[in-house]
Amino acid sequence: MSTVLVTRPRHQAGSFVQELEKYGLGSVVFPTIEIRPAPAWKIPDISTFSGAFFTSPNSVRYFMKRLQTEAPEQLEHLKAIKVYAVGKTTANDLATYGITTEPLPKVADAINLMETVAPEEIEGKSFLFLKGNLSLGTIPAIIDERGGHCHAITVYENHPPDLEKARKIRQMIDEGRISCLSFTSPSTAENFFKAIGTTTIPEGMKVAAIGMTTANALEKLGVHTDIIPSYYDAPHFAEAIA
Repeated sequence: MSTVLVTRPRHQAGSFVQELEKYGLGSVVFPTIEIRPAPAWKIPDISTFSGAFFTSPNSVRYFMKRLQTEAPEQLEHLKAIKVYAVGKTTANDLATYGITTEPLPKVADAINLMETVAPEEIEGKSFLFLKGNLSLGTIPAIIDERGGHCHAITVYENHPPDLEKARKIRQMIDEGRISCLSFTSPSTAENFFKAIGTTTIPEGMKVAAIGMTTANALEKLGVHTDIIPSYYDAPHFAEAIA
C-alpha cells in the first residue's frame, strides 16, 4: 500500500485521510503547523465595510468563534455585505453560519479570486481581510492597487512542529516507508523541510501540492511538485494523488 504523508493541522487532517482511504492509500499524519488563535484583536464594526475576505477555513473558524462570543450582533452585518472566500471548503464553512459567499473561481487561490472582482467594486471602498500570521498579503496588495482600503486582522497563528516527531518522519522517508509528501499551504511545506533539515528527497518519492500557491512555495525551496489537483480541495487532492 502506498503511504501519503499528511502535513495538515491535526484538526483538519481527518477528512483528508478519509479521502485517501477511498483510493486504498495509507497515511501518516504529521502536522507541520500548529494553529492557535492570535491574541489581542477585536471584532470591528462590520457595517463600515463593503466586503470581507476569508482566506482559509482557519480564518473562518477563529473569526467566527470570537464574533459569536464577543459580538454576536455583528453576524447580521456580515451577512449584509459581500463575502469572498478563498476555496470551496472556506465557502462551505461560512455557509454553516448562514453566510453566502460570492461566486468562486475554478482555481481557488487569491489571485484568481481577485480576478473575479471588478475594479469598480473595490475603488474607494473598505474591506475586511481575515488572515493567518503567514499570509502572503496578495489580496490587500491588489485592493490597494485598485484604490480600495483593506483592514487586515490576524486571527490565527501558525507554529512549527515538534522536532522529535520530525526526526522519526525523516527516518521513515529515508527507509522508503512514505511514497508521497502532501502539502496544503506554503507554511506546511516550509515548516516541513525546515523541521527535517533538508530539501533532498529520495528518488521516486512524489510531492503533491494542493494548489499553485503551495507549488510556487515548494519551487522556491528547490522542491519539484509532481501532483497538483484540478480543483483545490481535499477530495480532488486525494484523487490526484491516487
